[in-house]
Amino acid sequence: MGGQDEPVRLTVWVRGRVQGVGFRWWTRSRALEIGLRGAATNLDDGRVEVVAEGSRSDCEQLLEHLKSGATPGRVDSVVERWSKAGGAFAGFVER
Repeated sequence: MGGQDEPVRLTVWVRGRVQGVGFRWWTRSRALEIGLRGAATNLDDGRVEVVAEGSRSDCEQLLEHLKSGATPGRVDSVVERWSKAGGAFAGFVER
């Protein structure tokens, strides 16, 4: 069965003052440092959706960054969902 090395997908919805403050760029930088693939996307309702794929431990590291309080802007809440990696990403992009 699956183990720690099996790729996972972490989807995170970040609410707060996270658009127009460099949040997606910052998230992309952290994700690339860790070695994750995915995207950070502004949503119409003001949230940022972060989708990251990689090992569970690497995704957990990104999640900790997002919850750290050291992000640009202000994070009010972080909602996460874990699923199986889809393999649809090359690199990490801002949308």
